Amino acid sequence: MDHRHKLDNWHFTAAVLSVYDIIAVHIAYFLALWVRFDCAYSRIPIRYLTAYQRMITVYAVLCCGVFWAFKLYRSMWKYASYRELARVTCISLCMSLIHSVSINLICQPMPKSYHIWGAMAQLILLLAARFSYRFLLLLVSARRQADSADRVMLIGAGAAGQMLLRDIHGAKEISDRVVCLIDDDPNKWHRYIDGVPVVGGRDSILAAAKQYAVNKIYLAIPSATVQEKRDILQICNETGCTLRQLPGMYQLVLGQVTVSDMKKVAVEDLLGREPIQADMREVYEFINGKVVLVTGGGGSIGSELCRQIAAHGPKQLIIFDVYENNAYSIQLELREKYPDLNLEVLIGSVRDSRRVFQLFSRYRPQIVYHAAAHKHVPLMEDSPCEAIKNNAIGTYKTAYAAMVHGCERFVLISTDKAVNPTNIMGASKRLCEMIIQSFDHKIKQGRASEIPQLFTHLGYENADKDGTGSVFKNIRTEFVAVRFGNVLGSNGSVIPIFRKQIEKGGPVTVTHPDIIRYFMTIPEAVSLVMLAGTYAHGGEIFVLDMGSPVKIADLARNLIRLSGYRPDVDIKIEYTGLRPGEKLYEEKLMAEEGLRKTDNDLIHIGCPIPFDTNVFLNRLEGLMQAAYANKANICDLVEQMVSTYRPERRVKPAVQAERVNAKSQEEDQ
Repeated sequence: MDHRHKLDNWHFTAAVLSVYDIIAVHIAYFLALWVRFDCAYSRIPIRYLTAYQRMITVYAVLCCGVFWAFKLYRSMWKYASYRELARVTCISLCMSLIHSVSINLICQPMPKSYHIWGAMAQLILLLAARFSYRFLLLLVSARRQADSADRVMLIGAGAAGQMLLRDIHGAKEISDRVVCLIDDDPNKWHRYIDGVPVVGGRDSILAAAKQYAVNKIYLAIPSATVQEKRDILQICNETGCTLRQLPGMYQLVLGQVTVSDMKKVAVEDLLGREPIQADMREVYEFINGKVVLVTGGGGSIGSELCRQIAAHGPKQLIIFDVYENNAYSIQLELREKYPDLNLEVLIGSVRDSRRVFQLFSRYRPQIVYHAAAHKHVPLMEDSPCEAIKNNAIGTYKTAYAAMVHGCERFVLISTDKAVNPTNIMGASKRLCEMIIQSFDHKIKQGRASEIPQLFTHLGYENADKDGTGSVFKNIRTEFVAVRFGNVLGSNGSVIPIFRKQIEKGGPVTVTHPDIIRYFMTIPEAVSLVMLAGTYAHGGEIFVLDMGSPVKIADLARNLIRLSGYRPDVDIKIEYTGLRPGEKLYEEKLMAEEGLRKTDNDLIHIGCPIPFDTNVFLNRLEGLMQAAYANKANICDLVEQMVSTYRPERRVKPAVQAERVNAKSQEEDQ
């Protein structure tokens, strides 16, 4: 069909509307007569009816023509505004005036009320047809918006809750709609705030969420303790609703409680532990104006160390990492945030003593935070020699370089997996602790020269080049270790893994229903690590208070709920069994170790288990040679050196055969 002959949709609408206008004009002035004579048709005088009949049709058609001339039928009434309202009103009143003059002159004078009521009725009917469509659209849109709006339960009917409620009701751009309030004060129950009912206390959360079809919960009790928040959030978490809460009291104090202030509830909010607030003044005094080296500075712990060190005014910060992507990322971040920071980012491995000596010789760091390590338990079980090369021998080489280059403090980042280890990763970290204890012991005895320097090459960076032993005089390096458990969100931790599994629709894999771990946030752990470093006198193993242990299965369920799903319904939880070297629980201290307090209640000192330093140091070179030769019996050698190491004998058949062959060859020799 030719589009030129096709009837456009607006033409049809205009035709219908023009017919309606003609009928509306007839009805409007008839109603005016009818109302004038007490709404009784029989009481209308014949002369008035005759005048009405003679004039009304001509007038209605004239109105329609004028409306066409003024393009009233071309308007898009779906988007009609005040401009269209003014135009219709003006034109309608002008036409009513014309009608009044013409009927009085041509036919006969009509009652005054006829002209007034007729003009009003005509205007109302004309506007009704045009704006009722827009009004209906607005009603439907408002209904749809109300139906699609997030139905919010607001917990806390105090000052913060009332501020938040007013903000939600007053913000047009927010689709939230508060449907009920929860407060533990019985005096507020069954009463209303701004039209919203207070339905009960925390015991009513689950029932109210179901009754009011709630899909979002706001917690607005900034004065509540962490324990109280955790108890409430645990209940809210059962509803499957999206959870948000106010970060703290400062918004209430400033009177700035708004929806934009609400933050998502993170899984750490459900751990129920007061955030650790470390007094960092001592750290500032300790670090300020000094050259600080962070090995493994691109990792999750190392990068946070760098952030906090950069904020405490070091003379120079050196980041040393083998993985260039992580190192580059933290470099960009620190240069943007601290443009005046003297920052050096170097790539290299702690296993390379030549590179490490070069670093210490050039930059002379005064404080070293040694975070470089392999930390993944199952992977290290499959590659035990790599754990020894990187963790134990890498620590030894870095510690030795620090000692002979005048470093003041060497802080080893250790782990609770070093306590009674059942895996090679934990055992390698226990070796690291024993290494720094041995170094400290020899230094305090004035026998630093007896500490062997380990090489896997010609060793041109030999510390005692002139053979006089002068380099070992006035050694003053203090070696300490800081031991803590898992940190939330670190590389390889369970939470990022769980999140990826949830994004894929599950299942979420947990090794054992009863497995527990200690948790701390990365900034908290790093703050305490730095603070513990200021307490050091040499040889200590500092133990951080990690609070109460958390069941990994509970952590998985909480994370599934926080993601908006139902555990074991929407997202399945599967138990895969303990992995090689994995324990049901981690210990913060060995049974033989006691605890000594420090000035900080969150930092303790473990009394070191005595061991023969000379025997240990003499065995290390053999352990290094075995690791670099990739000996299959490396775990057996470690077991001889770490008395608390109890490796599980669940080894792969190929590895077991290799160990047997190696052992038989040794016996033959």
